[in-house]
Amino acid sequence: MELTEHLALILVACLLDALFGDPVYPYHPIRLLGAWSLAWERLLFGLGLNGRLGGVLHWLLVVGGALGAWLVVRTGLGLVHPWLAVVWDLFLAYSLLCARDLLEQGRQILVRLDDLPAARRRLGLLVGRDTDTLERDGIVRATIESLSENLTDGVLTPLWALCLFGMPGLILVKAISNLDSMVGYRNARYARFGWAGARSDDLANWLPARLSVPLIASSAALLALHPRLAWRSARTYHALLPSPNSGWSEAACAGALRVRLVGPIHYGGVLVTTSFMGDPDWPADLDNDDLRRALRLILVSCLLALAVGLAVAPLRLLMPW
Repeated sequence: MELTEHLALILVACLLDALFGDPVYPYHPIRLLGAWSLAWERLLFGLGLNGRLGGVLHWLLVVGGALGAWLVVRTGLGLVHPWLAVVWDLFLAYSLLCARDLLEQGRQILVRLDDLPAARRRLGLLVGRDTDTLERDGIVRATIESLSENLTDGVLTPLWALCLFGMPGLILVKAISNLDSMVGYRNARYARFGWAGARSDDLANWLPARLSVPLIASSAALLALHPRLAWRSARTYHALLPSPNSGWSEAACAGALRVRLVGPIHYGGVLVTTSFMGDPDWPADLDNDDLRRALRLILVSCLLALAVGLAVAPLRLLMPW
């Protein structure tokens, strides 16, 4: 793929995402990936392959199937007309990039903050924690946490994978992310079977998570927020979360906004943490204005991420595919 075509693919896919958001249709690739993953999981468990070996086979079947399906369809369309292959890539890239969807999730909670039951229900679609007793400050903190965490795995990793490695890179990281969401749990069923999916997701997001810190700090500088605190907060508080990756962008956003995040969190009625992320003198009683600032910070970070992606996109020409 020539550089002009590659840059056009990135820009048009991002423009479509910005204009229309994540498309909703029955055979969305994420839905197909989920169904494909579940079918192989059931088969492998039925064969008694429910340990790490089965998990590795599951990973290969799901990821290989996703890449194979893209390539087979692209090749077939290319035989009919080369432009059909380009349209196929564009449609898939648009379907798999979701920056607007992330921002829209936050906005939908923002417009409901004066109706706490409605805001709690909406937040429940975004996070796994208990939301039915959260007050405004807890809703805002949880929303900012979700926005900042998903900035890495929902925006930075897929966007930069597309820019650097083309469609194979984008499909690979989205398939891995889908696997992690399907089987990457530390429970009796998936602790061993989901190991490959969870660890590969950690690996895919390792570098983007850490690069999110200068990105968020730069966005904070542009918005006259707190770029220096973003750096310090990321270094100081990233290990507060058990994930090796999500703490970096979350802590950087806490510093950039100069607010405390996390705090008391319940899962299934059980209090799992009371720790705050951020300095003790930073406010934790957050409101609508704090969520608006967070949405602006995430939006500018997405735009800067696109600029970075376009800057490194010429390296795509060095790839063998």
